[in-house]
Amino acid sequence: MSEQRRGERLDQPRAPRGLHLPRIDADSFGRWAEGIARGMGTANFLVYMTLVLAAWFLWNTLAPADLRFDPYTFTFLTLVLSLQASYAAPLILLAQNRQADRDRIALDEDRRRATMQKADTEYLAREIAALRIAMGDVATRDFLRSELARLAEELDEAAERRRKLERRQQGQENRRPAGGDPLDEPRDEFDGDYAHDGRQESPT
Repeated sequence: MSEQRRGERLDQPRAPRGLHLPRIDADSFGRWAEGIARGMGTANFLVYMTLVLAAWFLWNTLAPADLRFDPYTFTFLTLVLSLQASYAAPLILLAQNRQADRDRIALDEDRRRATMQKADTEYLAREIAALRIAMGDVATRDFLRSELARLAEELDEAAERRRKLERRQQGQENRRPAGGDPLDEPRDEFDGDYAHDGRQESPT
């Protein structure tokens, strides 16, 4: 009764009824099918199959009649080849399906990596753009060279003006008389004239 009530509960899965088939590991069977399909697609399989068929024909044609197990028309060989074809086709399809699944997984992985690389590339592009904007106000090597060259030119011009001024001052000093300041001489003449005028006006 308890088992019946437990089977009627909706929160528990129902036990499978009917014929219980053996469970087959799909991965192991798939690897086995791929191995067979890979072997059937080689040159060795074709060579060995040709040798077996040639031996089959020769034995059932040239051997004594009581030793022939598949006489002419080769009915048993036809049955064997039909069974081989009937099993080879599904095995090859199974191997192709597994290969298609692997290709789809690889394609999804490639798409995911491409998306990640695109995101990384966009991020790096934004970072490079930000660095360019930030470096816009930073003095570069060429800018420093140009500024230093301009400063050197200005210093050379200032030194040249200083040398000209010094030569001009030196020339003026060379033109001065040895008795003293030339500005004192007009002052003495003026004083002399003033004194002379005073002497003339004194008698009156």
